[in-house]
Amino acid sequence: MSETIFEKKLTESVPFPMCVVDQKGKIVGFNSRISDVFIYDEITGSDFFALTGIRIDDLMTAAETDVYRTIERNGKKFRLFSSMNGTAPPSNMLVYFYDITRYESLKETYEEERTCVCIIRIDNYDELIASTLPDMRMQISTQVDKTIRKWAADIRASIINNKSDEYVMYFQHSYLKGMVDSRFAILDEIRQIETEADFPMSLSIGVGNGGETILETEEAASAALDLALGRGGDQAVVKRYNQIDYYGGKLQTVEKTNKGKSRVIAHILRQMIEDAGRIMIMGHTNPDMDCFGAALGMVRVCKMQGKEAHIVLDEVNDSLRVIYKQAKESSKYSFISGERAQELAGDDTLLIIVDTHRPGYLTCRPLIDKVGKIAIIDHHRRAADAIKNADLSYIESYASSASELVSEILQYSGRKRALSKLEAEALLGGITIDTNRFAVKTGVRTFEAAAWLRRSGADTTEVKRFFQTDMDAFRVRARSIAAAQLHDNGIATSVCEGYNRDAQIINSQVADELLNIKGVRASFVASRNDAGKTVVSARSLGALNVQVIMEKLGGGGHLTTAGAQVEESPEEVLELIKHIISEEKE
Repeated sequence: MSETIFEKKLTESVPFPMCVVDQKGKIVGFNSRISDVFIYDEITGSDFFALTGIRIDDLMTAAETDVYRTIERNGKKFRLFSSMNGTAPPSNMLVYFYDITRYESLKETYEEERTCVCIIRIDNYDELIASTLPDMRMQISTQVDKTIRKWAADIRASIINNKSDEYVMYFQHSYLKGMVDSRFAILDEIRQIETEADFPMSLSIGVGNGGETILETEEAASAALDLALGRGGDQAVVKRYNQIDYYGGKLQTVEKTNKGKSRVIAHILRQMIEDAGRIMIMGHTNPDMDCFGAALGMVRVCKMQGKEAHIVLDEVNDSLRVIYKQAKESSKYSFISGERAQELAGDDTLLIIVDTHRPGYLTCRPLIDKVGKIAIIDHHRRAADAIKNADLSYIESYASSASELVSEILQYSGRKRALSKLEAEALLGGITIDTNRFAVKTGVRTFEAAAWLRRSGADTTEVKRFFQTDMDAFRVRARSIAAAQLHDNGIATSVCEGYNRDAQIINSQVADELLNIKGVRASFVASRNDAGKTVVSARSLGALNVQVIMEKLGGGGHLTTAGAQVEESPEEVLELIKHIISEEKE
């Protein structure tokens, strides 16, 4: 439809660019000011979508809902307003271009000048001081201080050294992009500083951005720092509104030599158990030996205080059938379903969560909303979606396993050698499986816990029997190892064919085996479980942080051990992993 006389008069009277668009999306009229938007001499008959990238349907929707679209032309930004000319059906559409260049420029300047808060913490400072001679101590401290202050000077930041191991920095948002682009290069600089300790120097950095006030931004920075520390340190976490990004995390978490915290946690937990009317212990879905062993260990902690505890368990996979059968037949442990647990839970109920701290991984997610108090004991690196408002949160990423943490708690919970043989073997089995038979993520305290469990009656031969598999699972594992592909960057990948009930266990075993191949620095194994989901197991020798990769798939874990469950096929997810690794290298 052509432009009407009314529309011609209207276009010339409007003091900013305007055009008339018919129902087919063709421009049928415009005013002289349209040259501020388009450089073309004649646009009559031109397709509006071709000129603006906005479809006529979107314009109609915008006219009805007051939702405005924006375009950039001739170095200017325009907000599009539209209205229907209802003088004669079918109606043309009137489109107005309002210049918002100055407004957008002011908005951009405001965003760039907003204050970001950065909290910097020197990792394992107490252990570093204890491991260093006084002269070297002063030299290291000076070098660290000089490096951090130079970084602050480069971004024109205000910096305060408010503790011996902590700095607070204020800087403009415009410098944050450079930090992110360099992936916080200061982490690498600090790591190069020589120390006399048997572990490298590292930092944990929390950056807060986007708060309405400085206080909100500081709180975001503090929360980001807690995440960085909970994930093992040597990394930066940036918290922007509801978005959280991670950078670094190349070092293994340094084991803390002081067991004082375990003693304090044991005391607090003992008090919580004494005050509770009912106690429940719960782990993650599809529990493994570490989860089950930690649960049995916590039952013993409760019994030491004269309290009974229920273990919330909905399903048992083949890897736990032997030990679960022994525990069930002993009649010393109460196993209840998630549904039954919700019926029994109340305000006087204490829920002890072991081997996970993420709501989505729990055996019974609704249960955490029905209990009075929650205690968490976990060894995984802290995730952004951690359970909120836990009354006790003992998350130590340096530990090899939840079973190691529970073993230490047991040593400070009352009578010595109170463990039953089965409990000691379950805890030792948990440590064994999570350390790949003491080959990875094993520290001095891991061996001390294992030695204590051995003295408490654990039989290593019995523990080995827990890990025996049937011939069918062995054949699946062997085929998967034989079908593995080796890539130029030291990555090994493999797919376990078919639908396996114990896909998670088989995958982890295959991934562990692939690390024994010369030249392999990381392995990824994927397969479908009996529910149709793709389960991925990732392993690394430390050069590649597999936790970060699995987090991008919705999973998590540790620097050297991680996993995820996704909807894509095993082949698709392995291709995605290879793409993520290539991006990380860039």
